[in-house]
Amino acid sequence: MAEDLVDQDFRGGLVREVNFRDARFERVGFRGATMRGVEFNDAQIDGDVEGLVINGVEVWPLIEAELDRRDPERVKMRPKDADGVRTAWDVVERLWAGTVERARQLPEEKLHVRVDGEWSFIQTLRHLVYATEVWIYRVVQGEPEPWHALSLPYDGAKPHPRLPWDLDVQPSLDEVLAIRHDRMTRVRQYVDQLTDAEFNSQTTPVEGPSWPPADAYDVKMCLEILLNEEWQHRLYAERDLQLL
Repeated sequence: MAEDLVDQDFRGGLVREVNFRDARFERVGFRGATMRGVEFNDAQIDGDVEGLVINGVEVWPLIEAELDRRDPERVKMRPKDADGVRTAWDVVERLWAGTVERARQLPEEKLHVRVDGEWSFIQTLRHLVYATEVWIYRVVQGEPEPWHALSLPYDGAKPHPRLPWDLDVQPSLDEVLAIRHDRMTRVRQYVDQLTDAEFNSQTTPVEGPSWPPADAYDVKMCLEILLNEEWQHRLYAERDLQLL
């Protein structure tokens, strides 16, 4: 009979003669895994699949090319210089404005609904508040604990008494959008003043709770991560709004 496997570590293990038909995998790592004689008929994979080789073909470049073809603005989320960052943030602001307007067409109670176990629309906005606080306020600008009480860390993060973490609270859309607007304005102010030298520099390590661990990081990488968060979570939000 089916069993739930939660918080298990199978690194280096062997899985043989196991039927995963209709199974669901969430936040599961397969780095370095080898699969032979498997069937992926009608399966869906959503996540970071860089370096994936299927039947001798590296799949990720093909996936990237197809996603870029479907939406050419996606390429702008991988800026090469400070001007590219400004262009990317223009896209983020414009696309999210449209998504928020679409969300406002629904009764607000629906914006608290978790579709298929994913975050609700309002929880998604709360997470993006957290992502901005992590990568801009904390890592790039050096604020150790810039969290708003409604910020929402990613599900796999380690709880910490100084981190906000309330999945059950249900703030209004306008309340969360006010916080979100404040964070997005801070990013706008930062990228408007960004130089190529800063874009190619490294951050100063910041101690304290939250991801990532205290270390020096490329500013370029931090901005790419934030842009990817904005891009992907908007796609998830649009998908769920359609279902709602």
